Amino acid sequence: MADQAVKRVRTRHFQNAKEAGIKITGLTSYDQLTASIFDSAGIDFLLVGDSAGNVVFGHGTTLPVTVDELIPLTRAVAGAVKRAFVVADMPFGSYEISPDEALHTAFRFMKETGAHAVKLEGGVRSAEQIRRIVEAGIPVMAHIGFTPQSEHGLGGHMIQGRGEGAEKLLADARAVEDAGAFAVVLEMVPSGIAAQVTKELRIPTIGVGAGPHVDGQLLVWTDWAGLGNGRVPKFVKQYADLHGVLTDAATAYIADVATESYPAAEHEYPE
Repeated sequence: MADQAVKRVRTRHFQNAKEAGIKITGLTSYDQLTASIFDSAGIDFLLVGDSAGNVVFGHGTTLPVTVDELIPLTRAVAGAVKRAFVVADMPFGSYEISPDEALHTAFRFMKETGAHAVKLEGGVRSAEQIRRIVEAGIPVMAHIGFTPQSEHGLGGHMIQGRGEGAEKLLADARAVEDAGAFAVVLEMVPSGIAAQVTKELRIPTIGVGAGPHVDGQLLVWTDWAGLGNGRVPKFVKQYADLHGVLTDAATAYIADVATESYPAAEHEYPE
């Protein structure tokens, strides 16, 4: 869907892309700088993910991150883009109690950040929350398969949709489509079942470790760019080694300061 002629990506562009067989691209972003870069490059949508809990705040999981922490990050991303569609991730504990609670959280993101949509996890169990938000005029991206906010209940980072789990995945996919979601993320599911879901649904499917037979792909940008602080998921392709680049740059800076090579004459102000 990377058509620079599109002035602003809208939900209709996701649907048009699926119908035309054009792949959708997404990355996470948590700040103005990366959002601006990814937007200029032509990435279709940016997710201000609760993965900020890991890569911004240093938590071991996404569970501790709060709405109040994600709102300024989302505001920074939304304010930096001209074309990309910005999706705000609703964190753990901000929508599960009731559809009304979910709508209140969605209102906060839309009013306080300038985001274009929200994302929440869960299929059948979250269908009423999705329906309530959509009825209020807010686009929702759903998220099924492996849902990081439920990692303890799922037994850790476990592939979903295998064997008897395939029917549950299909039921979750149908539920979020029926509830009005404009797209659905499929995370850590076998490519065969992801292809089946993609074929059955009218709305676009976005894969995170779901193989190539989906309508689009989404990655956490720090994994994609070689800045991960630990295990890199099997499904991630690293397109850069920014960890190495920044380490080399910092090492060179330390050496230059120690030897007084920096600052040099060209960096000084004249008398």
